[in-house]
Amino acid sequence: MHVEIRKEGKKKKYYLSHSYREGKKIYKLRKYLGQELRAGLLEERRVIAEKLILEEIHRYNIIEDPLQVVLSGEEIDRIRLLEKQITLKISHLSKEDWKTFSRLFTYNTNAIEGSKLNIKEVQGLLEKDKWPDKSKEDIAEAYGVDEAIRYIRTTKEHLSIELIKTLHRIVFKNSGQRAGLFRKKGEDVVVMTDDGVIVHEGAPQPRINHLLKKLVDWYEQNKNKYPALVLAAVIHNQFENIHPFSDGNGRVGRILLNNILLKHGFPPLNIDFKNRAKYYASLQEYENNHDLKPTIELYVKEYASLKRQLGDYKQREK
Repeated sequence: MHVEIRKEGKKKKYYLSHSYREGKKIYKLRKYLGQELRAGLLEERRVIAEKLILEEIHRYNIIEDPLQVVLSGEEIDRIRLLEKQITLKISHLSKEDWKTFSRLFTYNTNAIEGSKLNIKEVQGLLEKDKWPDKSKEDIAEAYGVDEAIRYIRTTKEHLSIELIKTLHRIVFKNSGQRAGLFRKKGEDVVVMTDDGVIVHEGAPQPRINHLLKKLVDWYEQNKNKYPALVLAAVIHNQFENIHPFSDGNGRVGRILLNNILLKHGFPPLNIDFKNRAKYYASLQEYENNHDLKPTIELYVKEYASLKRQLGDYKQREK
């Protein structure tokens, strides 16, 4: 690492710069230290900036490997047994079941992200085109999620960077959320709790395309090796780690999760808003401890819940 000095008029600005090679590419990290700094203060800020750069590189290394741990044959067999516990089959879903699922998924996936629409309002929107007196953005995104579910039912594509952009474009095309566009240069993401505790930092913007390509490559290499629940969990959780968009990563990630499940012959999955805390905890376990088990266990429980919900809806319709 070295200190760069740039002159702007009569003033000097100081940066700590570090270059490193990854494959055939050279990446450069730079931290602004300040201007017109005396020697003691410059050294003090250099030490702090060096630590920040090393932490960023460490995050790169953690986030770069999608699976992060190699699963043993015994662990894979255990997950396959869990898959057999999923008694809901894609062939069981009628046209009405798909409508019910889309209503449930649209409500819950948007509620997790702060939408104020309730389940009855979502139903009125999707089934009767009845607009409630709520945010136009929430309404637009409800239509968008419903359309994205229809899209993954028909597309044959499993995973690609273009598919990721397409799903974001569908969900947010009418809500002004830079639909289909990744974060701009200098636009980083930090997810915090209500009391200001940082629970997640998205990948630095210059790394987005590289990390998504690594994720797509990992999937192509392993889609016939691992159980569907593993593939879906890795794709979803790693996508959330990367956080390529300025907004909408959660919704696109959960739609990607369902696309992977569908492409492997499994029914779609709904993360219930009531289970939001467990869902976030499972993401944290993956990011911090490389542990997929909480995610997969949550998926199995959500499948059982979805089967009950679809059954209850059929009974009400009789």
